[in-house]
Amino acid sequence: MARSTSKDAQDLFRALWSAYSATPTNLKIVYTALVGSFPFNSFLSAVLSCVRTAVLAGKWQKFINNLQTS
Repeated sequence: MARSTSKDAQDLFRALWSAYSATPTNLKIVYTALVGSFPFNSFLSAVLSCVRTAVLAGKWQKFINNLQTS
């Protein structure tokens, strides 16, 4: 059995964070497709908020990785 490293833990955290960030967006899209009664402005702002969180998290991770490799 291979030893887990700090890199493995970081990769796991990134995968879990990506799933956490994407889940609310996916749920809102599925709900809107099935029910069709979600107010459009609320839907749009909620989806954009989730996407913004995911993008900022990705940029933050890239910044941290650049600091660690420098």
